[in-house]
Amino acid sequence: MTVRVGVNGYGVIGKRVADAVTLQDDMELAGVADITNDYRIRVAVEKGYAIFASIPNKLEEMRNAGIPVKGDIRDLLNRVDIIVDATPKKIGAKNKETYEEAGVKAIFQGGEKAEIAEVSFNALANYEEALNKTFARVVSCNTTALCRVLGVLNKNGWVKRARVVLMRRATDPWEAHKDGVINSVIPQTEVPTHQGPDAQTVIPELSITTMAGSGPWDLSHVHYAMIETPNEVDLDEVRNVLWEAPRIAFVRSQNGLVALNSVIELMRDLGRPRNDMWEVAVWESSLAADEYDIYLIYQVHNEAITIPENIDCIRAMTGIESDGIKSIEKTDRSLGIMKNSFLAKTIPEPQLAATLGKSAEKYEEQGHRGSEEPTGVEVAKV
Repeated sequence: MTVRVGVNGYGVIGKRVADAVTLQDDMELAGVADITNDYRIRVAVEKGYAIFASIPNKLEEMRNAGIPVKGDIRDLLNRVDIIVDATPKKIGAKNKETYEEAGVKAIFQGGEKAEIAEVSFNALANYEEALNKTFARVVSCNTTALCRVLGVLNKNGWVKRARVVLMRRATDPWEAHKDGVINSVIPQTEVPTHQGPDAQTVIPELSITTMAGSGPWDLSHVHYAMIETPNEVDLDEVRNVLWEAPRIAFVRSQNGLVALNSVIELMRDLGRPRNDMWEVAVWESSLAADEYDIYLIYQVHNEAITIPENIDCIRAMTGIESDGIKSIEKTDRSLGIMKNSFLAKTIPEPQLAATLGKSAEKYEEQGHRGSEEPTGVEVAKV
């Protein structure tokens, strides 16, 4: 079965979801909708995507600007099995009635309130809860990272209480000319911030408090996590559990990956589209444990991290794949998502990699990596 997918909103998330859909062998991109006639939707035209107007009264305006619009959102909904709503915050809630009238399943993004959907979704945490649902919400970039990292630790019984400080980018790169923070840091004075309660919509039993602030950069977010554990923990065991988890990869300051910009530069050098990093990048040297506490620092690429979650959510909601792990593996293969490390061919400690990275060999044997890709395990000295 091939699922027909539409994307409403061709911005930061929408354009990436559209491209990701085209890489799936069980999905077909039926079209994308927007209200603009700027360079972004013109790129969609160049890619051969069918274009629709998100608002009917914008149709003629877009056509007059030279955009070959095939119809409005109602016409797109007639072509699809499911729509991914990637419109700006709060617009998705207004669009829901249109989707209901058309009888089309819809995925909303983390900017909408949890009440908009039957389930808040994270592929690793609660894939099965989204099976055959009508409306789902893929949680935000920061919440996705929290669910991946803390979800893995929580499944091992290691989270008694988590405290996480989120340092957010000031603005997305494409609109940095509009606004942003310059020569300052803006603390978010509300405690907890919304990300902690949002993560609990996915992992209800998670005990977490989050604080946040925005700084003068636009390359991604960074989290400082401190996790209190109910029992003593072993650092090597924690490292290995994170190693085993999909969509988490280690970076090392010893390799020059010392800051947000150098990790994004690595994505460029690896040939990632739009320098996207779909993984959570954990600084391996920051990983620490002292009896009843775990500490770690990780980078969250806000533009890209939720894209694989949207693809998995499509499979779950349409029922074309009931096994979350199989969907994750399929999505990761199609996008080239890494596990363990971004730099596998220059491992300085092969014997340690063999001990801690056995899962990488299994992953490779199952055909999850191409021979040309920079894959494998990278280990810091311990």
